[in-house]
Amino acid sequence: MNLKLLLRTWRADIVCLRETKLEWITRGIVHSIWSCPYIDWFYLGSKGAFSGILLMWDRRVVEKVEEAVGHFSISCNFKNVGDQFEWAFTSIHRPNLNRKRHIMLNKLVGLTSWWNLPWCLGGDFNVIRFP
Repeated sequence: MNLKLLLRTWRADIVCLRETKLEWITRGIVHSIWSCPYIDWFYLGSKGAFSGILLMWDRRVVEKVEEAVGHFSISCNFKNVGDQFEWAFTSIHRPNLNRKRHIMLNKLVGLTSWWNLPWCLGGDFNVIRFP
């Protein structure tokens, strides 16, 4: 099943794609993925053939208040259009090196204190709790 059909079937309000492998993402690319006329988006371009994050949302449902981009993540402070509830979303792309994972986790802690909002976190942390 292709992504466009899934988006139409699920009637998504927010979609986050990781591993896009795209350095630049344009309006044309976004609309080729999700044909919603009220779409907005934010992205982290890939570095070579690695990573890339694309976050898309329906502006009739949520509005972006603020955004933050890191080396391994993108975050948005959203406000629901219907009830004005504010919350944050972060998508992580895994750094493979241990020292870079530590940097990524420290930056996430900083975001929680910066926005101090309910927070939805998703992605691939590439962390093993127990060997």
